[in-house]
Amino acid sequence: MNSIDELLAIKAIERTKARYCRFLDTKNWTAWGMLFTADATLDVSEDAAPGQHLAQGRMNIVEFVRKSVADARTAHQVHAPEIEFQSPTSARVIWAMHDYLTWPQDGLRPVADMHTLQGFGHYHETYLIEDGEWRIATIKLTRLQRIIN
Repeated sequence: MNSIDELLAIKAIERTKARYCRFLDTKNWTAWGMLFTADATLDVSEDAAPGQHLAQGRMNIVEFVRKSVADARTAHQVHAPEIEFQSPTSARVIWAMHDYLTWPQDGLRPVADMHTLQGFGHYHETYLIEDGEWRIATIKLTRLQRIIN
C-alpha cells in the first residue's frame, strides 16, 4: 500500500466511524447497520448485563443496540484513531471514545434505576473492505470509566 492509498484508506475509515456516531445518535438504524460487514461481531461483555454481551451479524447487532437505546437520547464521540493496516483491505483500529446517554423517566432502560450513563473508554475494531466500502467487521467496547445516575 503506497502512502497516498494509505491516506485515502485512513480518511475512509474515519468517515465510516463518524457516520457510526451520527447514525447511532440520530437512530438511523438502516444506514447504521450498513456500516457493518454482513457477519460482523459486537462485543460489549465489559459493559452489559450478564448474558447480553455479544451480537453476531449485521441485523442482530442493529436489533441488540436498538433495544438498548431506543428510548435514550445519545451522544457518541470518538477521536485519536490508531489505525494499523493488516493488508490493503483490512485494518485494526482503536478509537478513544466518550458517550453520554439519557433515558426518560417512563422509558425502557437496560438497567431499571439507570437514568444517565456517561462513559469513557475505547472501541477496538477491525475493518474490512466489503462492496468497495470500509466496514466494521468486529467491534469491542472497553470502558475506563462509567458514571451512572
